[in-house]
Amino acid sequence: MSAPPIDIPDEELRELRVATGNRYTVMKRLGSGGMAHVYLAKHAVLARPLVIKVLHRTLAQEPEMRERFRREAEAAARLIHPFICAIADMGTAGDIEYLAMPYYAGGSLADMLSRRKTVSANAAASIAVQVACALDYAHRHGVVHRDIKPDNILFDEDGNVALTDFGIATARFHGRLTASGRAMGTPHYMSPEQAMGKLVDGRSDLYAVGLLLYEMLLGHPPFDGEDSYAVGYKHVHEAPVAPDQVDTRIPAGLSAITMKCLSKQAVDRYDRGFELADALVAFLGQVPGAELRAARSSRPSGLTPF
Repeated sequence: MSAPPIDIPDEELRELRVATGNRYTVMKRLGSGGMAHVYLAKHAVLARPLVIKVLHRTLAQEPEMRERFRREAEAAARLIHPFICAIADMGTAGDIEYLAMPYYAGGSLADMLSRRKTVSANAAASIAVQVACALDYAHRHGVVHRDIKPDNILFDEDGNVALTDFGIATARFHGRLTASGRAMGTPHYMSPEQAMGKLVDGRSDLYAVGLLLYEMLLGHPPFDGEDSYAVGYKHVHEAPVAPDQVDTRIPAGLSAITMKCLSKQAVDRYDRGFELADALVAFLGQVPGAELRAARSSRPSGLTPF
């Protein structure tokens, strides 16, 4: 969310203010994603900074997309956790669908990786610990995220993680595909079972945490291809090269954790987010204190503390 602000046309600003009942002072558009425009705003009374997401109007004409957008708010609203982005408000006015959430000044993991390409092994493990804890909580409440990727990992000004965008989250045994038959998720961050359109459970999200770890450590996800089908095929059929084989500076212990997450069969992965978090905490516990202190003192804004 740290992209340069975009000027808002007066008519667009007026419509958004009317749609939200003038509860918010809309300051600027931060950018646009595949589903929504994202605005920086302040609560009109509390003066608290917020982000307002507005579903693209072309998508708002599609009942399936309106339902997905509303599902994000409903799924996240049920999950109250320090590492999950809360939903502050939602509403509909004509063809405008919006939701409001806290503003995270540290930007996203995608922002961080675009600036740095990689992060240290210790920082990667610390970020993944928080994501794993958030997912364990969500899974225990029957919610599978299904779209874990760098854009959906936000940081507050102290570098603490907030998992966001539950737009395709689903109860554990609900439907697998969109109404048009497409597998739901982002190809580079799909589990093998997700790429095949099979039923998924929380272990699918933990596969995606392994993908995050891989990218944080090496600067790229393990699989790429000409199109989404090529990437999905590799998730299903090709074994990734272990991070410590690509870069010998990467600790073998963290590489092993990453590879366990990336097991093709869900039964071979960690069973729960807390199990993955425990493994990551054990890895961090082996890091010399002086190294951790040096990393803390040198970390840039938006990097998770450890």
